[in-house]
Amino acid sequence: MNEKKTVLFICSFNSVRSQIAEGLLRAACGEWYEVFSAGVAPAGLNPLVVAVMREIGIDISKQRSKSLSAFTGKKFDYVVTLCDQAQLAASRTIPGGIHIVHRGFVSPSELQKNKQEILSEYRKLRDSISAWLPEIFPEYPLSPNKDDGETISPQEKQDVLNG
Repeated sequence: MNEKKTVLFICSFNSVRSQIAEGLLRAACGEWYEVFSAGVAPAGLNPLVVAVMREIGIDISKQRSKSLSAFTGKKFDYVVTLCDQAQLAASRTIPGGIHIVHRGFVSPSELQKNKQEILSEYRKLRDSISAWLPEIFPEYPLSPNKDDGETISPQEKQDVLNG
C-alpha cells in the first residue's frame, strides 16, 4: 500500500469543527489518510462534540485540543481551515500544505439556545462537514453510516443535556 497522505484540519479553538472533521475522516478513510487537527487558540475538546460523534459510532474522546504551533515546520498533503479566523491566522503561520482548502462553518458553541437546540445544531454541523468532505477527499463515503443519533444511552444523552 502507498504511504498515507497527511491532513491537518484547523479551526479557531480546535474544540468543535476541526475535531469533528478529524474524527470523521479518520473513521471513514484512516487507511488512506493520517489525520490531525489544531487550533489558533486551543480550548479543549467540547463534550457535546464527543456526544454527537458517538451517536454515529465514532469515539473521539481520546482526541485532544492542540495548538497550530505544535505543527510548525511540518508538511501536509492537505491543510484545511474550517473557519474564517483560522484561515486568517493560518495564512501567517500555516504549516506547509500541497493542497490548501478553506470552508467556513459556524460553531454551535457560540449559540445562546437551550441545550437540546444546541445539541441539534452540533448534529447539523457534523452532518454538514460530513457532506462536504467528499468534495476534497474522494475516498470519503457520500453517505456515511449513521443512525439518527440514538447510539448513545438515554443516561448519556441526559448527562449531555444536563451539562
